[in-house]
Amino acid sequence: MAAFLEPESRAAGAGLCLGNFVFGCELTDSTRSYTFKVDEDDDSEHILALSMVCLTGDAKDECNVVEVVGRNRQNQEIAVPVANLKLSCQPVLSLDNFQLQPPVTFHLKSGSGPVHLTGRHQIMHRRALSEEEESEEEEEELAPIMPAKKQQRRQ
Repeated sequence: MAAFLEPESRAAGAGLCLGNFVFGCELTDSTRSYTFKVDEDDDSEHILALSMVCLTGDAKDECNVVEVVGRNRQNQEIAVPVANLKLSCQPVLSLDNFQLQPPVTFHLKSGSGPVHLTGRHQIMHRRALSEEEESEEEEEELAPIMPAKKQQRRQ
């Protein structure tokens, strides 16, 4: 199950629009995987930033291993375990906004869960600038930084 809330949209300068959505999914014994993907026709940049993985009170006291399947820089599929949770000793793990580019699949490799993954879906897309915004952007350009002149030491 995934949940997306209303976007927190704002202009991010240089013609970028930013949208942030809450992300969440649950992995259980009956739903062992979840794939997060976006429309292939969408030319926006999508980032999924995971913040936390946790067990609920209904979980058994067993090891629950969560694996992420995504693509590396060479566009090869790669599977990486990101969490090993056990209710009695480590029921929650902070992933500190671990960023992934979709499509990405989460697997419950061992254990029966339920394991909840939470995070943020960030969308960045370019928008057309008006003539007024373009002139403002040109005015805001800074002069290049020049190297400092070397001073002679006095002896």
